[in-house]
Amino acid sequence: MYELLIGLRYTRAKRRNGFISFISLVSIAGIALGVAALIIVLSVMNGFQEEVRNRILGMAAHVQITGADNTLTDWRATAKTAAQNPHVKAAAPYVYGQGLLANGSQVKGVLMRGIDPALEPTVSDVAQHMAAGQLSDLRPGEFGTVIGWQLAAELGVRQGDKITLITPQGQVTPAGLIPRFRQFTIVGIFRADYYPYDAGLALIQINDAQKLFRTGEAVSGLRLRLDDLFNARQTAREINRTMPDMLVSDWSAENPTYFRAVEIEKRMMFIILTLIVAVAAFNLVSTLVMLVTDKQADIAILRTLGASPGSIMKIFVVQGALSGFIGAGTGVVGGVLVALNIGSIVPFIERVLGTQILSPDVYLITELPSRVQTSDVTSIAVISLLLSLAATLYPSWRASRVNPAEALRYE
Repeated sequence: MYELLIGLRYTRAKRRNGFISFISLVSIAGIALGVAALIIVLSVMNGFQEEVRNRILGMAAHVQITGADNTLTDWRATAKTAAQNPHVKAAAPYVYGQGLLANGSQVKGVLMRGIDPALEPTVSDVAQHMAAGQLSDLRPGEFGTVIGWQLAAELGVRQGDKITLITPQGQVTPAGLIPRFRQFTIVGIFRADYYPYDAGLALIQINDAQKLFRTGEAVSGLRLRLDDLFNARQTAREINRTMPDMLVSDWSAENPTYFRAVEIEKRMMFIILTLIVAVAAFNLVSTLVMLVTDKQADIAILRTLGASPGSIMKIFVVQGALSGFIGAGTGVVGGVLVALNIGSIVPFIERVLGTQILSPDVYLITELPSRVQTSDVTSIAVISLLLSLAATLYPSWRASRVNPAEALRYE
């Protein structure tokens, strides 16, 4: 294909007009910067999404099972049936309730979760987030509790202090319904670095929870840990088919708003940054239009030698596509390298500027996470190449319409 050879020669040849070379380099640099920025931003968003998801799921269950009335009378039989699914690795019961924790004039609404200290570490990472005390300090009959560090700070308490729990399950007296009060001892404090848990969750021993909320031998439900959290929805459906009378939900159904918002934000950022790549790609239009004007005599000679309009069009498509390929390739390499090493780059920038980009007082994380996904990089590269090809169509068509007689009149 002589069109390919001529197109490559035009790309390598030194321009008679230096301004055309400058515009061409600017177009390539614009595509490279746009592609690199898109890869870096999406990688950071992927890392942030994964970091927050891991923190949420570190305390939450992959799958939860409960009865139609939000109770399970025989959780051991239910756990045995659920364990028949090959994706289920562990199960632990829980008792759910709400109440008010009070310390003097400080009152805070919390979610009370009764757990089995021996089984809970198999379905959550709470034992790994203990800042003080241990889960094993929750013993039946002693009415101890483990609370989040933010909740402890808001109530002004620490390990060993006593707090009062007020439950909505009141006692009926001749004077009316009176709330029930129970004093608990703080035996531990955890730090999950996720505000809803750190400020609104209190763990108690499951036997104490059954007495407190008057559930008898029943529990509120069963929490399951899977081998693959991304397979939770399909596994939940499989378990529900084996136990149709149970209510089975997965982690994505419990946090739909947050994960849907993050996904929408990621798509919008992809669209916005793709427009930046599109603007840089369409700078190739001006470059090729000026090049076509500069090469009119060459085009006319090729036409007189028998080159068809389609061949002329192919020559300039090759040249524009090669510029887009160089820009996209450079952007992909640069973007991936920055995304993979952003954990070292950000601290360096912080030291140079003398400031902290991610303050621990404001953000959930103190280090900028990054996770490069092959699918993102591939789609970005393909889109940038397609935009570059689209940008070459009009200048190439214009080159194919050059009239040889008009172009050579003054030569």
